[in-house]
Amino acid sequence: MTKAGADARRAAVAAMTSVTDRHQLLGVALALAAKGLDPPERARAGRLATGALRWASRSDRMLGPFLKRLPEGRVMNLLRLAVFEMYVERAPAYAVVDQSVSLAPRGKSGLVNAVLRNVLRRGTDWDGLPLPGLPKWLRRRLVDAWGRDAVLAMEVEFAAGPMLDLTLRDSGEEVSWAKRVGAVLRPDGGIRLAEARQVSDLPGYADGAWWVQDAGATVAARVLDARPGESVLDLCCAPGGKTMQLAASGATVTALDVSKERMSRVEENLVRTGLTATCIVADALNWTSQGMFDAILVDAPCSGTGTLRRHPDLAFVRDGSGIDELVGLQARLIDRAAPSLRPGGRLVFCTCSLLPEEGEEQIAAALSRHPDLSVASPAGDWIDTQWRTPDGMLRIRPDHWRDDGGIDGFFVARLEKRP
Repeated sequence: MTKAGADARRAAVAAMTSVTDRHQLLGVALALAAKGLDPPERARAGRLATGALRWASRSDRMLGPFLKRLPEGRVMNLLRLAVFEMYVERAPAYAVVDQSVSLAPRGKSGLVNAVLRNVLRRGTDWDGLPLPGLPKWLRRRLVDAWGRDAVLAMEVEFAAGPMLDLTLRDSGEEVSWAKRVGAVLRPDGGIRLAEARQVSDLPGYADGAWWVQDAGATVAARVLDARPGESVLDLCCAPGGKTMQLAASGATVTALDVSKERMSRVEENLVRTGLTATCIVADALNWTSQGMFDAILVDAPCSGTGTLRRHPDLAFVRDGSGIDELVGLQARLIDRAAPSLRPGGRLVFCTCSLLPEEGEEQIAAALSRHPDLSVASPAGDWIDTQWRTPDGMLRIRPDHWRDDGGIDGFFVARLEKRP
């Protein structure tokens, strides 16, 4: 095992342990654990940690018979990582065992060696074990909302993990760019990489011709339909994918976010893509605009339950508490945005949540508070008919694209203000 390979695996285990033991989000944990690694190794640490967390419950079933008691977090996550590498990534078992033993904490190398060799000796059918399931608190809510069959289908997509979607700066060039980067066309006309690649090495990355953005995350900006010359407000804009979509339309974009650090990422991406927006670091609940906007995007903080296939750490970090507070925050953001919308203008509210209280129920309550707003069903042949709700909104579930590589779960509603 090379030093770089050992460092990536060590960082992956450290990040996983921050997630499982300290309930830290994986992105934050990786920023600390992989600090100092070269970009390719940092990316590998992220892929290892994400994959091992995604399959942790199945790994635990395989490891359980050989553990008299649950070991400390670092050791358990090292074992999970080893099982993931052997049975999902199909890495040579002997090499994985040797590498895992060398990375074990002092006094634990014997345990790691014995457990992994027993796993191999027993020869359990990995594919015959149950798929990783949703956390119980979330599964109950989703079964109530969408039914058991839909939840089972979503769990298949969560286990499969995401494919890599790209959004082009210049629309209309999807076919040519798909050929250049080895991608396929998605059902909505966007492009999706057919296999995992190092993003920064792909043609067009350095030139800012595209950026990484899940297909589900592109829907809100497309529904807002910003036009050249319009004034558009993007609330809670980081990490900036939707901001760049809006800026690419030719609109005059004001992008707002409460986090200076997250806004710096937005600014970096704008520079890379050659797009422009006025970036403001401020709390949306306290910020007052100097004028009215033709269109406003409220991409509200939420439970993130629609993104579990991309962020399996959420299953360890979230326990269902705090959702009422998020729902209240979303309502206040809508109430702050609505007065800044010009009569005849459009407001799009979206969340990456599968919970009705962060979607359909949120909009029903907002319409009762703002009688000058009404739902306008979005147009476009790119919109999957499965997404449309009877009330003219969009409810995107991960299982809607089960034959096309899946999609993150989102709720999107377009509201229009009475002229």
